[in-house]
Amino acid sequence: MQPSSCDTFVALPASTGTQRVIFGKNSSRPCDEVQEVLFFPARDHAAEETVECTYIEIEQVAHTHAVVLSTPAWLWGAEMGANEHQVCIGNEAVWGREPADGDEALLGMDLVRLGLERADTAETAVDVITELLEKHGQGGSCMEDECGFTYHNAFLISDRKEAWLLETSAKYWAAERVEDGHRNSSNQYGITTKIDKEHPGMRAHARSRGWWDGKSPFNFATVFSFTTTARIEAAHSRYCEGKQMLERSSGHITAETMMDILRDKDSGINMEGVFATTASMVSVIPSDASLPGVHYFTATPDPERSVFKPFIFVKNLKPLAETTSPTFGPDDPVKKKPRFQSKPDRRHELFLKHEPPAAVIESHKERGKKILQRMRKLEAEKMSQMEAFLSHGVEEPDLLVTLFSGAVREEMAMYSQI
Repeated sequence: MQPSSCDTFVALPASTGTQRVIFGKNSSRPCDEVQEVLFFPARDHAAEETVECTYIEIEQVAHTHAVVLSTPAWLWGAEMGANEHQVCIGNEAVWGREPADGDEALLGMDLVRLGLERADTAETAVDVITELLEKHGQGGSCMEDECGFTYHNAFLISDRKEAWLLETSAKYWAAERVEDGHRNSSNQYGITTKIDKEHPGMRAHARSRGWWDGKSPFNFATVFSFTTTARIEAAHSRYCEGKQMLERSSGHITAETMMDILRDKDSGINMEGVFATTASMVSVIPSDASLPGVHYFTATPDPERSVFKPFIFVKNLKPLAETTSPTFGPDDPVKKKPRFQSKPDRRHELFLKHEPPAAVIESHKERGKKILQRMRKLEAEKMSQMEAFLSHGVEEPDLLVTLFSGAVREEMAMYSQI
């Protein structure tokens, strides 16, 4: 399986032209995979408590933050998400010189969720993820399939003031602070010589393997990639296309800009085929801590044929029932060994409602055009409403308890009329 999946983006205030950070990610996964959007409240945990991740059980911490996650329905972790402190994380599959076929451990998607649950800043998330990586390792099939599709992980992490790019190779890692402009990541190593944090044994390991002479400037991408010419300028076409789109809008990047990038099919960022874009996320994070972040999720495949729906962290939020997939408990084929002997129907309510109009858009040009117009109208209405909260704050939080679920219900009602 060749590296051909996700794209993650962040634009900091210098690139947005406002005191806002814009984060975006396409999760491109096996085309038949269902992705759900879930909310988990903050919780205090008892001493000695553990948490069961996708494949392994690890120690729990005393307190976990509230999180909203977009996650493949068969696993514990998440492809992307945010927490109540406005930390956003998306992960990318990466491959390099270190083999990625180890024993079951933490998935990169588990590390996304653990980072969000345990960190209140982007830098703290880097520390949380790397400590867990060094202690428990990363490994296990990343698909709901016996094929054993495995990879290492990169993470783009942002908060209200900055972003971090964290890239891993087995237990080794490097992290780069992004304090200005914009950054994107697309299934390849992108950290070169600017390394702000690193695994303490990384350079010695690289030297022992003959990948680095110990004298020349240490370039993480060059050392750990398959090839020795891993300069950013020679990166994969999706990365280059995404970077160019960010640069063309630099200084005035908005949530709409990010959604347009995620919807772009000519670049391959909005992916079709065996691997396809199964869910998308865009977050708008004001620098002012008194203002809420707004997190938009599709919970359905192909952002071009989906509606981005808003979520805001407030008290008294309830589970997001319409985007929660069925659960199968101990009978889930993922939990039984040998794993993946069958694949249950994991489609949630919104996914089921979305399938018929998506098929019409694909097969009937005129009818499809009208459906898309209605979808964009609903999305634009929601984004316009969110601008008041982003600019002036939330005066009546109880009115936002059902914000995301209400938007989902409006979307489903629209499909029922088609």
